[in-house]
Amino acid sequence: MAAIVVNLPDEDMVQDLKLRADRNNRSLEAEVWHILADAVNRDLSAKRVAFLARTAELRSTLKGRQHTPAELLIREDRDFGH
Repeated sequence: MAAIVVNLPDEDMVQDLKLRADRNNRSLEAEVWHILADAVNRDLSAKRVAFLARTAELRSTLKGRQHTPAELLIREDRDFGH
């Protein structure tokens, strides 16, 4: 498990985090972990939404085009010696 040391700017922030942890029935460490995990998950969710929007855009751009099946491209690449 990795460890991170965080120096908080003032004691008021520590007290606010402790109160929040108490409200959520968690330890201070668990509350900080929860806050970090939530921030990371929101970031990943935003990236996922952007990715899905981009793929939808590409799908509409490529609609109606003939595509070579991936397995044929892979086989051709292998036959070529890669």
